[in-house]
Amino acid sequence: MTELIYGRNAVREALRAQRRVAQRLLVANGAQITGTLADAVAHANEQNIPVEMVDKRILESRLHGLNHQGVILECSEYPYSDLDDMLAVAKARNEMPFILLLDHLQDPQNLGTLLRTAEIVGIHGVIIPGRRAAEITPSVVNASSGAVEHLHIAVVTNLAQSIEKLQKHGVWVVGVEDDAKAQYYDQTDLNMPLAVVLGSEGAGMARLTRERCDFMVKLPMHGQIHSLNVAVAGSVVLYHALHARSAAK
Repeated sequence: MTELIYGRNAVREALRAQRRVAQRLLVANGAQITGTLADAVAHANEQNIPVEMVDKRILESRLHGLNHQGVILECSEYPYSDLDDMLAVAKARNEMPFILLLDHLQDPQNLGTLLRTAEIVGIHGVIIPGRRAAEITPSVVNASSGAVEHLHIAVVTNLAQSIEKLQKHGVWVVGVEDDAKAQYYDQTDLNMPLAVVLGSEGAGMARLTRERCDFMVKLPMHGQIHSLNVAVAGSVVLYHALHARSAAK
């Protein structure tokens, strides 16, 4: 099945990663082929992918009003990985595993934002459930600015079983949730083989997922609103883990 990746950053990163089979690059007539778009066209030419100049109305009709930024890439579906791939990446880099698990996130913007952070901090892989959760759609690719194209992402039927498998490989699983028994994230040493678990926007983590975690962390809150957007909270904890790992090196 053909997918339509849109947006200059997303298209460029899909072409850079070369993990999809690209069929055709469509560029709007009159678009300024500079910067990111010029990079995308150059990558397409290097890979012998046809580049076609078309009326921007064709792009608009293909995307039903989404902001294409003057470019669409026709390509194959997102190439999912599995947990073994992620552990192999960590081993190849000679690093302790650093995994992100997302328990039924539903908003593509939140998912895209978290995946962008995950790629930047060096996450070895991301695990998402296959039901009642946002998948890696073109809108998620766009929201992540194309970061997902460089990530190993696995879709699983049972998140709790994935947690157990990680624990058997010596990975500590930490949940992020405002729980009475949770430690404050900045008072916790996260320099360890680590998997960070984030719950959904409304319900948080499922009970079984929460029970499988080795421990929980939370963020201090001093204002009148006692909740944080999941993408913000997750990004804060991921950067704290990155700092702990970098400081140890």
